[in-house]
Amino acid sequence: PVVGAGEVSSHAGRMLSRLRSARVVANHGKKFVRHLSSEPGLKEVFASKIPIWQKEIKELKTLYGDKILGTCTVEQAYGGMRSVKSMVYETSLLDPVEGIRFRGLTIPECQVQLPKAPGGQEPLPEALLWLLLTGDVPSDAQVQGLIKDMNARAPVPEWIEKTVLNFPKDLHPMTQFSMAILACQKESNFAAAYAKGMKKNEYWDHTYEDMLTCIARLPRIAALIYRNVFKNGDILPAVHDKDMSANFTEMLGMKDPMFAELMRLYLCIHSDHEGGNVSAHTCHLVGSALSDTYLSLSASMNGLAGPLHGLANQEVLKFIKDFKEDMGSAPLTEEAVKAQCWKVLNSGRVIPGYGHAVLRKTDPRYTCQAEFAKKHIKDDEMVKLVQMICQVAPGVLTEHGKTKNPWPNVDAHSGVLLVHYGMTEEEFFTVMFGVGRALGVLPMLTISRALGFSLERPKSLTTSSIKKTMEIMYPHGHA
Repeated sequence: PVVGAGEVSSHAGRMLSRLRSARVVANHGKKFVRHLSSEPGLKEVFASKIPIWQKEIKELKTLYGDKILGTCTVEQAYGGMRSVKSMVYETSLLDPVEGIRFRGLTIPECQVQLPKAPGGQEPLPEALLWLLLTGDVPSDAQVQGLIKDMNARAPVPEWIEKTVLNFPKDLHPMTQFSMAILACQKESNFAAAYAKGMKKNEYWDHTYEDMLTCIARLPRIAALIYRNVFKNGDILPAVHDKDMSANFTEMLGMKDPMFAELMRLYLCIHSDHEGGNVSAHTCHLVGSALSDTYLSLSASMNGLAGPLHGLANQEVLKFIKDFKEDMGSAPLTEEAVKAQCWKVLNSGRVIPGYGHAVLRKTDPRYTCQAEFAKKHIKDDEMVKLVQMICQVAPGVLTEHGKTKNPWPNVDAHSGVLLVHYGMTEEEFFTVMFGVGRALGVLPMLTISRALGFSLERPKSLTTSSIKKTMEIMYPHGHA
């Protein structure tokens, strides 16, 4: 059932009043919602948007509710519902040619407009979180207030840390990550409020609280898994006094400040890719059943762990290593790389990191990583190899003729950048992807609660029913 605009407006108005009152509390040094700024905080800005969005959607449905948005062919029904327009997802939109836009902004525009760490060039993930949730570019002061709020939420309960450290070390890191998120469900604000009984127009409030707390704790959870599995259980102290990326890299044990800068870029570009991909759609679908933030995100991470989704970045790095080893002592020339690409394809294998379900040009997420490498990384053989493959592979794949999109995607470059800074354990890469993906799917889950989106329940068909329908519609075959 959809929450009425009047209900949302009333609750949002009360929330705004309480949040504005919290400014006075903040000024007296007590427990506060907002930090060190006279500007409105994230929750206050979000609350002010809800009645506006609700009115816009109501008007849209009144005017065009019975109009056709798109169609679904038999081929699309069997082909993973590719390009079927049947889902509303507000935080990002993917164009086949220009790539992803976060609330209308391209990646280069985000790099210019979003606040950055002191001396940094890449956007802060906290700034992107603000943009995705509200549609607004925040000020530096607003982002610093959000960072302090998230740092206050970041400490992970001791029993959850112990749970993570007791996982078998040979359990895949993504399995551990999903299980750890699921364990956090005991802390869910939404689940507790729902059990006690709450009004529908309060759903978003509790989901917002879970969203921020969950995202704030993910770096610590991921770092615990990394240090326990790959560093012989040598756990580093929790760090909650910097921005999310700097805290994360320090808890991982990575001391190069440029790795923290890379992590800011990495988390941002892995955050969101519209709603149809497996991890985003899973979170949206599970959340539509009013499953709380932790249940929804854990399910999302299980989808991300698949080889055709987030695990691909791990697979690409393995491929690059094998590619380089198979080349042996051959010089890194265009001819040698081209010959190796053909050798791979002629053996029946694929070149991973190329092609995309939607994109038909080079993924801008690849491009920004390549630009990062050109600015900050010199004389790295693996980085050079990736860049050489990027120059050669599209032509080879086009000539091969079996790839609709021969251009590099986000996975083609990310692994070698991480390896350059000492993150060599490719089984952990998808966990970092998951930390970033939460920055996109959880704001959308919160928006779904605020706008009263319905339980997702598409109609399914059997092969026999499709065949029968087609035979009735086209008794003489389809010309």
